[in-house]
Amino acid sequence: MKGGRLCEHALQLWGTVIDLQSLFQNLKLNHEKPYRNKAAQIERFQVGNDSKAAVMLKKGVTLRGLEVFEALASTGSVAGAAGLTGLSQPAVSQQLKNLESALGTDLIDHAKRPMRLTPAGDSFRTRAEAALGQLRMAQSELTVMDLTHLSSLSIGLIDDFDNDITPRLVTMLAKSLTRCRFKLVTAASHEISAAMEDKRLHIAVSASSGQVMPGVLEYPLVRDPFILVAPAGYLAKQPEHISDLGELPFLRYDQDQLIGRQIESHLARQQLTFPDRFEVGSHLALMAMVARGMGWALTTPLGYMRAGRFHDQVAAFALPTIAFSRTIVLYAGADWAGKVPTDIAASVRGLVQTHMIDPAIALHPWLAHDFRLLDT
Repeated sequence: MKGGRLCEHALQLWGTVIDLQSLFQNLKLNHEKPYRNKAAQIERFQVGNDSKAAVMLKKGVTLRGLEVFEALASTGSVAGAAGLTGLSQPAVSQQLKNLESALGTDLIDHAKRPMRLTPAGDSFRTRAEAALGQLRMAQSELTVMDLTHLSSLSIGLIDDFDNDITPRLVTMLAKSLTRCRFKLVTAASHEISAAMEDKRLHIAVSASSGQVMPGVLEYPLVRDPFILVAPAGYLAKQPEHISDLGELPFLRYDQDQLIGRQIESHLARQQLTFPDRFEVGSHLALMAMVARGMGWALTTPLGYMRAGRFHDQVAAFALPTIAFSRTIVLYAGADWAGKVPTDIAASVRGLVQTHMIDPAIALHPWLAHDFRLLDT
């Protein structure tokens, strides 16, 4: 089954990359013509024994180069791309130079700060991101090892994953759990942590409270920084201070929730107080209230991305106070130490990168430094 899924993703990746190269050749030949009919201008090469030379990637077009280009397009700077990829700034510049040299044209307007994509670079980005997305998906699906030896598995997942991560992860796991009684629980972090501490779950993913649970191992997954959200159009630019929000009410999370307590603790450390008017237990309800102009709130990129339906009505900003963040972790009972939790953690990281972090940074490049995966 794994070989079949890898083959499927590999073929999709291969087709996307070939389309990407074909598209780029058309862009070079027609750079002064409107790009009205992408499908008509792309020549799809057929993969066969007599056409192998035609579909080979050009020398200098590498996956690392595509990743660097994607990071540059998202962050608008060499420094930002270096932070996102873990490379040095000179290495980022060299990767971009190699890619542009291989393709024979500039992808980025180097004369502007922040960097901007050229028209060719803008079209190239769409195909490059699709190609990388297919490869990351293949990696995620191949990471989970054979779990057929398990007779029982209970997992709890933070509700921030409900839209994009949980359905994919459960599908991946279910394919391996052929002889297993499998139970999935989705809930808020404080409920997941309590269930883990009471040994009602074998493995769980939630925000960390910072407290050590006896008999429980912890695997860091994601750094999830807090951000400010306000009604779209209410703030003309990035606020310099909380006072820029004027009389607009502060919308609180339910104080029984871990995220609510974390926010209140931060505000107390900054000696910031607000009238206690609204306290909302539902994340989507809180975001709906922001969208309708009823107030502003503090949340995180994971929460913001979960509320995609409100993005046209909500503006996101970096915190005008001292930055702080929460850590999303995978918990496992000490008797579950080994490959099962580490493999599931690796799968979660891959899914979060592809379906949460990359889209969030594409929308808000300023998130690139703080919203990121964590090493084990």
